[in-house]
Amino acid sequence: MAHSSSAEKRARSADRRRLRNRSVRSDTKTRVRQALPLIEGRRTEEAEVAVRQAVSALDKAAQKGVIHPNNAARRKSRLMTKYNTALAAVPAPQEEPPPKARGRRPKKQEEPAPAPKATRRPRKSKE
Repeated sequence: MAHSSSAEKRARSADRRRLRNRSVRSDTKTRVRQALPLIEGRRTEEAEVAVRQAVSALDKAAQKGVIHPNNAARRKSRLMTKYNTALAAVPAPQEEPPPKARGRRPKKQEEPAPAPKATRRPRKSKE
């Protein structure tokens, strides 16, 4: 229990900050938690949106001082690593190969002759 009026005021303001910080921290955790199953499910478009929201929430929490900036950076890094790993595992849509040409084969193009090497002039002596 606080014994002085200034200590009582500090306790009151600490409680207000604690409640405000708790909601920001909870929102941040929720956003990260929502992104993880989308990443693991390899739903890339939805995961991208969720990851952006999670990264934004982490940045805002660090900016407000709710979490340490290094903590936010570490969590963003881990989240992005998981996202990029999942993105790399999803096969890219394959394009159809171009249709084969029918008829004659195209003529081979002749390779251009190599350019002659440049010769250097001898340096003038300073004598």
